Parts: sequence; structure tokens; C-alpha cells
Amino acid sequence: MKKLRELFDVSMLKFLLVGVGNTLLSAALMFLLEGLGYWPSTAIAYGAGAVLSFFLNRSFTFKSGAPMLSSALRFAVNAAVCYLIAYSAAQPLAGWALGRMGLEPIWIERLAKLGGMALYTCLNYFGQRFFAFREKKD
Repeated sequence: MKKLRELFDVSMLKFLLVGVGNTLLSAALMFLLEGLGYWPSTAIAYGAGAVLSFFLNRSFTFKSGAPMLSSALRFAVNAAVCYLIAYSAAQPLAGWALGRMGLEPIWIERLAKLGGMALYTCLNYFGQRFFAFREKKD
């Protein structure tokens, strides 16, 4: 039980708080840009959100003292990997699950984006906590 509490500590609450603001920004951009298509609209939105997320999570959530350049590079790798996994999984899963319901393609795409957001958030928390903002032990 102690290990579980260590895994889900106050940093998760801070991450979720930052994530609410970041999600609102990303979602607004994603849906404003939906005329560009699935991949461009999600990529642009997540690029903008990632910049905000990097600075807020580095200073507020994880209080990282790691060098700026190395944490920025690890953050970028983490964000890209989480994005590719989440949105690559969300699109076919939504198409498979929702396509049978007779929904219009635009609604399947919108729901896929929401599913991708949820999966991205989960993956991203652990990636930021244990990879991007991990400080090396001496």
C-alpha cells in the first residue's frame, strides 16, 4: 500500500490541475483546427499544449532541478512517444467500436480525439514523472 501511495502522491494532483488548463487549451485548438484533419489538428494542439505543460510541470508539479536542456529533450521525447501511442490507438479503436453504432465519421473522429486525450494523459504523467523530470541520483 505504501508503494501505491508513493506512486500516486501530490505530484499527480498537481499534474491533473496543470492538465486541466492544458487540456482546455489543447481541446480548443484541436476542435478549432479540425478542418485540417485528424493528425494535423491533434499535432498542432499538442505542440502548443506541450510548451505550456513543460514549464508548468517542470516548475510547479515536479519541482525539477534537472538541467533545462536535458529535461526539455526528455520531455519532448516523452510527449512525442505518448502522442503517437495514444492517438495511433484511439483512432482505430474508436472506428471499430463506434463505427458499428452508425455515427457520422466526424463524431467518430471527435470521440477518438477525446479517447486519445485520456490515454495521452495517463501515459504522459508516468513519462514525465519517471523520465522527463527524473533527476539523476549521485
